[in-house]
Amino acid sequence: MTALAGADAARLVQETERLRRAHAEHLTELQRIDAVLDTKVEAAAERAENELRGSRQRLHEMEIQAQEAERRLTAARSGLVVTDDLVLLQEAGIYEYRHPLADAVAYKAELDRIKECYKALTKNGQAVVGVTEWTVNGSAAEGRRMVSDFSKLMLRAYNAEVDTAVRGMKPHRLASLIDRLAKSRQAIARLGKTMQIRVTDEYHRLRVRELELTADHLAKVEEEKEQRREERARQREGERLEREIARERARLDKERNRLVLALTRARSAGQVAPDQIEELERKLGEIDADEEAINRREANNRAGYVYVISNIGAFGQSMVKIGLTRRLDPMDRVNELGDASVPFRFDVHALIYSDDAVSLERALHQEFEDRRVNRVNARREFFYATPAQVCDALTRHAGQHLLEFHEEPDASEWRASIASAQANR
Repeated sequence: MTALAGADAARLVQETERLRRAHAEHLTELQRIDAVLDTKVEAAAERAENELRGSRQRLHEMEIQAQEAERRLTAARSGLVVTDDLVLLQEAGIYEYRHPLADAVAYKAELDRIKECYKALTKNGQAVVGVTEWTVNGSAAEGRRMVSDFSKLMLRAYNAEVDTAVRGMKPHRLASLIDRLAKSRQAIARLGKTMQIRVTDEYHRLRVRELELTADHLAKVEEEKEQRREERARQREGERLEREIARERARLDKERNRLVLALTRARSAGQVAPDQIEELERKLGEIDADEEAINRREANNRAGYVYVISNIGAFGQSMVKIGLTRRLDPMDRVNELGDASVPFRFDVHALIYSDDAVSLERALHQEFEDRRVNRVNARREFFYATPAQVCDALTRHAGQHLLEFHEEPDASEWRASIASAQANR
């Protein structure tokens, strides 16, 4: 038993020693792995740090390049003159007069005065200036002659720029042309820097004013043309009304003469029934009432018809025209508007007669002012609105004058054209 116990103890000691050695070896291996990992982590961290520093350096260089590109772009833009007519038109908006005057004649007179002023500056040598202490081959006279010749050449180039701008002037291009002239002046100063040649402030101011007055003059001329067109249109409308009234009076006079003759014969015959005589007298009364109505229309130049029309085929479903006509038959005006200038006839939603049609039309226009299609020319009476929206406004403004309103347009030609196109596909 003692021998067996000793053998077991020896085996336990050996096993314990083996386990200790295995543990020590495992711990050593773990320490080696840990050291390797630490080395790899440090290397990876160092590589990452190097890459980060490189990225920051590249980012810094890119920022410098971007700043340089921005600086060069700004410099390029400062020398750029916008000449695209489409862009200028979109930016122009409603033209505003720089120097408001009464009429085109006044602008022409002011332009002539400006021309005399800058011509006087040219004669007095105050248009372009340069150094006076300049010598050529030791000669002051030759130096003055050279400065004078170069100054004349620079002034000729500047004036050519102004003259080109005046000839090609359109009001919406004014700002672009003034900018272009200023850059031309800067270029002359840069090229003549050695001899300090430059266009004087006073001369440049006068030429810029000439450009502004030229644009104002052109705008005023166009405005007066439009006013004359509108005046001629009003005159034609008035002449048509006069002719219509004359024709209607002639028709009424003819009808009255016929009825008076018939009534005279009926009374003299003595055999006509009383109800027939009453009928003739009633018709004569209607003739008198019609003539009285025509007299009122002729005396009241504010009376007329306000019409609401649309044209789906030409302008879509959300656009109407609200206008005024003094014609005896307002459909004559509507039919004129639907002539060959538009592909389809207009549909009538409402015809409202009023003794003060001018005020009614103005009230409707103010109601839909923010929906006006042409915001530059108020004489174009089209509005982004549906017939239903106009009907609501008419109910408020027209009152008892609004007898009937057709909300849904017939648009027969347009609908037939759509159906024909679909059938031919």
